[in-house]
Amino acid sequence: MQLFKTVCVLLALGALHPQPAAAQVSLGAQAGEDEPARRQQWLVPSPDQAVAAHAILFRPPGEGPFRLAIVAHATSQNVLRRAQMPQPEYRALAAWLVARGFAVLVPERPGHGATGGPYLEDQGGCDEADYAKAGRATADSIAAALDFMRGQSFVRQDGAVIVGHSAGAWGALALAARNPPGVSVIIAFAPGRGGHANDLPNQVCAPHTLVSAAAEFGRGARVPVTWLVAANDTYFPPALSRQIAEAFRAGGDKVDFRVLGAYGSEGHWLPETDGGMKAAAPELDRALKAPTPAVAKKR
Repeated sequence: MQLFKTVCVLLALGALHPQPAAAQVSLGAQAGEDEPARRQQWLVPSPDQAVAAHAILFRPPGEGPFRLAIVAHATSQNVLRRAQMPQPEYRALAAWLVARGFAVLVPERPGHGATGGPYLEDQGGCDEADYAKAGRATADSIAAALDFMRGQSFVRQDGAVIVGHSAGAWGALALAARNPPGVSVIIAFAPGRGGHANDLPNQVCAPHTLVSAAAEFGRGARVPVTWLVAANDTYFPPALSRQIAEAFRAGGDKVDFRVLGAYGSEGHWLPETDGGMKAAAPELDRALKAPTPAVAKKR
């Protein structure tokens, strides 16, 4: 009976948010600009050709071309939470980047909110979680948005930054393994999957699998990574985060691992708030000043 109720709710949610095929919609800007920071609704490609991803674009004044920042959001294994997820914007983070000359895109990946469609990055059950597969699927979504935006006249071909949060940051690490052209640095806020297992703080599903998947992602990656975690993050606590980062670094990638001070009652949500961005600003400035690797300049 409970399963039947869940299916009915999902069908209702799908009816409220029908997703037209990407080939049948006009990608790009969907409305005019407003405040803050020329905020504008966009549609961008996703790995599923039948699904166009909803996105928010922020820009500095002028015509550009601007450096590009893609912000990859967190996720949930809970299907109802994903369906009811509001459009991610990360306004404080976006404002910080726009003030430094970036055009900032925050795309909503398939299986979430208004974008709808299949959830491509399902990790599976707790004990048998496939974190590598989930991360690669998230990376596919980031790459689809990145490639599309690099074709816009107001976007520079070099100096792009990928900023990920939680599962979005995990996908950014998977993307690093591909050494994407034009990307100069990856900033990962508390990357990982499987945190708060059974909704319990400081409990992570199959942490050894996270470590092994991170080693796989790091193998051959050359894009500099700044890895940030708050001291009171109960999804991926600093000790576990350091272990995962060291496994990623062992593959040869450059990783600058930093533990930020405790923030609020739950440090995992630091990148979503004004206060959190103030706390992270010195490390973000440091990351943006990192030398651009030669591989990132190739086209």
